[in-house]
Amino acid sequence: CLAHPDRPPSPVNVTVTQLKANSATVSWDVPEGDVVIGYAILQQRQDGQMQRFIREVNTTNRACVLWDLAEDADYIIQVQSIGLYGESQASKRVHFRTLKETDRLPSNSSNQGDITMEGLDKDRQLQTGEIIIIVAVLLMWAAVIALFCRQYDIIKDNDSNNNKEKAKPSSEHSTPERPSGGLLRSK
Repeated sequence: CLAHPDRPPSPVNVTVTQLKANSATVSWDVPEGDVVIGYAILQQRQDGQMQRFIREVNTTNRACVLWDLAEDADYIIQVQSIGLYGESQASKRVHFRTLKETDRLPSNSSNQGDITMEGLDKDRQLQTGEIIIIVAVLLMWAAVIALFCRQYDIIKDNDSNNNKEKAKPSSEHSTPERPSGGLLRSK
């Protein structure tokens, strides 16, 4: 089957690491020079009882944590690259088996952290959509604060003008003082 010329090639080097009883991490590589804007992962239990499709767009991540897996079960995964003009063919199938809850990781394993924290990528960069939302919210707050300050200045100016008018007498009731002799001329 020939791929569409504008679609990205299939991911390569698909591997499963950090196996536990209920989770695993799948990672892959994408050939250089191709525009890839996301990925799609098909995760299927080999006995056919469960299938999950994970799709992530606007990301450069090349790994994904698979969660809520059944203990001591066989799975098949395939990964697709998502490009500007469609998806690639699926990668080769990768088979793996989750651990039993009683199984221990080898002592030289680099993944000895808490399972609940494993799925949270602490160093994850903000994605474009998240940044746009944050900037929009900040701009709206700035606009609200500027509007409040402007209204406050208007109210303060009106209030100070009203106080000044109350303090000085009205010009209708006052008479200007003039010297009785008129203007003096110097000779």
